[in-house]
Amino acid sequence: MRILLTNDDGIHSPGLAALARELRSLGEVWVVAPALEQSGVGLSITYLHPLMVKEEFREGQRFGWAVHGSPADCVKLGMLEFCPARPDLIVSGINSGSNAGINVLYSGTVAGAIEGAFFGVTSVAVSQSVDTPPDYPRTARMAVRLIDQLLATGPPVGSLWNINFPPTTPAGPRGVKAVAMGVRRSQEIMEKRIDPRGRPYYWSGSEPLADHHREPGTDVYELKAGYVTITPLHFDLTERAQVEGLREQKWSLTENGGTLTV
Repeated sequence: MRILLTNDDGIHSPGLAALARELRSLGEVWVVAPALEQSGVGLSITYLHPLMVKEEFREGQRFGWAVHGSPADCVKLGMLEFCPARPDLIVSGINSGSNAGINVLYSGTVAGAIEGAFFGVTSVAVSQSVDTPPDYPRTARMAVRLIDQLLATGPPVGSLWNINFPPTTPAGPRGVKAVAMGVRRSQEIMEKRIDPRGRPYYWSGSEPLADHHREPGTDVYELKAGYVTITPLHFDLTERAQVEGLREQKWSLTENGGTLTV
């Protein structure tokens, strides 16, 4: 199996190193990751300036490529430039912090997996809650076991998956649950502060599980309960029920409903 690995915490993150090591039990691994942290960049891409790239070596061996760009940039470069053959699997992670609820829409980690799915390659995002000190090697081992089992189910080519691990405890997770993405948020945090020159500035909140409304059967709820969550995602944002309801609507592009002449 050929695997392309990326993340949003940067090529020097411990979660990436741990996952790269464990994924080699499944096949050949190519690492293409941001040179610097790209948390919260979502599906952004770089097109107004060149993408600078540097090869990274560890213990005399090439570890991967560090890209001065986003996770989506990294996957594009991996697919189009660095991977000598088309990957069978794209993995993004391990992220430092959960990517559950609507934070999925902001996540650079999930965006790396989305970009892989755009290319028609089965893609998996992996994140670890850091409410307690994380054990990335243990999470990586469990994540690779889950990915192997997931692939054994024969998922559709180009499918997209989001895996989250709960806070690390000596006993480990309570189990694994397939759940929906939570889409309700109960509160927002935006803290105002004043700098030494009297100018206001703001810190956005960063507690993804605490800030969400927890509904049973969702990733936010089950993560908080101590379970690993697996969520199948898709990137078609169309609200199909409303499309069907609007098909018979008569539209006009002129004042007073007049006929538009083309």
